[in-house]
Amino acid sequence: MFDQVMDRIAGRFRRVEPRAAARAYLRGLLSSVERKNCWQLAEQAGHTRPGPMQRLLRYARWDADAVRDDLRAYAAEHLAADGSVLVVDETGFLKKGRSSAGVQRQYTGTAGRIENAQVGVFLALATSRGRALIDRRLYLPEHSWSNDPERRHAAGIPETVRFATKPRLAGEMIEAALDARIGASWVTGDEAYGQDPQLRAALEARGVGYVMAVACSMRVRINHGRTLVRADTLAGRLPATAWHRQSAGNGAKGPRYYDWAWIHIGTGSHRHLLIRRNRSTGELAFYLCWSPTEVPLSELVRVAGVRWSVEECFQAAKSQVGLDHYQVRHWTSWHRHITLAMLALAFLTVLAADAAPEPPADMHHFIRSRDPVTLTVPEIRHLLVAAFHPPAVTAARLLHWSNWRRRHQATARRSHYRRRAAGESAG
Repeated sequence: MFDQVMDRIAGRFRRVEPRAAARAYLRGLLSSVERKNCWQLAEQAGHTRPGPMQRLLRYARWDADAVRDDLRAYAAEHLAADGSVLVVDETGFLKKGRSSAGVQRQYTGTAGRIENAQVGVFLALATSRGRALIDRRLYLPEHSWSNDPERRHAAGIPETVRFATKPRLAGEMIEAALDARIGASWVTGDEAYGQDPQLRAALEARGVGYVMAVACSMRVRINHGRTLVRADTLAGRLPATAWHRQSAGNGAKGPRYYDWAWIHIGTGSHRHLLIRRNRSTGELAFYLCWSPTEVPLSELVRVAGVRWSVEECFQAAKSQVGLDHYQVRHWTSWHRHITLAMLALAFLTVLAADAAPEPPADMHHFIRSRDPVTLTVPEIRHLLVAAFHPPAVTAARLLHWSNWRRRHQATARRSHYRRRAAGESAG
């Protein structure tokens, strides 16, 4: 299976050296290496220095977007199922300094607060067989980066890249996926994307349904468009009979039940405000929904529940294949590492999907069954670690890499001390 994935992308590398480095890089991402950066991946691969891995990410001639296209097709081919959903979301990568492309102090859900970070906008494909990240865009803040030519040049940001809002980046990825004939009939995302009218309009123009989270303050039109009212105000007016107990999908502990209500809004057909109520706390969540044809409430609930799958993708990508382990600053290097990490995650996801039995029709099966759970992405990676035997570890190789790391750290320390001394002298 791994060889098949490599064969799929082999043509994207013009020379044998970067092709071999990409293979070693992917195997390293699938390994048990603690930090999956160029240093440790090179050591894992049996190299004597990190140069080949660093060249792969920065200078080697290959197109990360073309590999992304291969990854997207691979995921769509192997995870295809009815009712597929595209999920948009963002995740942060905490950084020090100000040289990494796109970095600035900004809010990131990764930390839950404003931090010095890069933010990537991602597109996931979620089906009943599994979910995988299939596209990515590095968000470039407008004032601190887009309008600073010197800073852009230092980080290798192409002149063709201009400022784009996160919803616009999401829209570009969705358009590309639809143009590539990814068989998805729905799109979902959180408030950052659901609040954007242009994104919703673009989806409607493509005939793709959506269930997009919005704020409680969102104003919607009811009574055939004659009355404008806040979503939370409308929720407070609903009678008890308007609420229906339904599951938003199965979680680790079983079905995730909430109370749901839906209200026809606007003047057209198939347009609804969907409201979710937590059965324990009463907390409300709101979604704007549109579909090209009539669908039942249960279908909107299903799509709303799928949105959380992208969070599972981020967690798996960071914990299993080192999505956030990179130590690069350059625009090209970021996209190359992220793409290879996404491919590694898709590979694990496909293996898990192929190994999974058909889900039981009766959910009570899990109450009675003593069978082990199906193979998960972490468990499959654990098994692959044993299958991908690393080069024999010798004392000489361990000492070589220890010496290399300490010399490199000493160089960095000298640089830091010189800058600090220069600053004190200037002061």
